[in-house]
Amino acid sequence: MGVVLRNLQKVVPLRRARLRKDVNTLRHILGIQKFDLGIICVDNQRIQQINNIYRKKNVPTDVLSFPFYEDIRPGKLPCPLNRDELNLGDIFLGVEFLMKQCQEESLDLHDALTVVTAHGICHLLGYRHETEEEWTEMLQRESYILNEFNRLTGSHLEPLMKKFNQDR
Repeated sequence: MGVVLRNLQKVVPLRRARLRKDVNTLRHILGIQKFDLGIICVDNQRIQQINNIYRKKNVPTDVLSFPFYEDIRPGKLPCPLNRDELNLGDIFLGVEFLMKQCQEESLDLHDALTVVTAHGICHLLGYRHETEEEWTEMLQRESYILNEFNRLTGSHLEPLMKKFNQDR
């Protein structure tokens, strides 16, 4: 099983090989290598359109996740009944939005893409941040994932989500 990585935007140059490698490292950390996962990189116009349709928020954002398993409990892996269900879902990355955020905060774009992909994968695995309690649980999981990623790769990544924010 694998990662389908599509770059549907032309605004920001992307190193897809690095992103694919980082996504595969995240999958290894979480033990989800047998599941398919879609990563779609889009511009502000597309992510805003998707955000408006599905969340009724007419603004661009950094990441949107669409889980294959709607009612999965946080921290529990899905139990697919057949091979067609070996899918976690899709993550849309707002690359243009992230690039602007990175420029404002002097962050590396590819590091930020890895961090928000980890955030998106957490959503595919049932984590939410609608309440402060859910946010704390999700932040702990993201921190664990990124600490493991850092240990394996020598990186120094941290969650972007430092404070409770149910809009993200």
